[in-house]
Amino acid sequence: MAWLFLFIAGLGEVGFVIFMKLSNNFKKLNYSILCILSGWTSFYLLSKALKVIPVGTGYTIWTGIGAAGSVLIGMLFFNESRERKRLFFITLVIGSVVGLKIISPH
Repeated sequence: MAWLFLFIAGLGEVGFVIFMKLSNNFKKLNYSILCILSGWTSFYLLSKALKVIPVGTGYTIWTGIGAAGSVLIGMLFFNESRERKRLFFITLVIGSVVGLKIISPH
């Protein structure tokens, strides 16, 4: 269950930063509320996951999901750069997250 919490927490982190962007400096109420809810959910589920998963592994995976997800959403929906170098390094982040999950003893 902890790994599911961690994965959903990572998705919450993605929602947090995307809704923050869409909130336009917290001037749009709906996106501001979604940003706060996503952030709260993300931190809450991360805290639940860290009861079982080692803190270094959990935090790294949570951050990796948030970073990679945010970059990919930015490329897909916000017309951010899709140059090969960016794709290469995002692939490394995703590979690292998967690798940590595979070698984790839990």
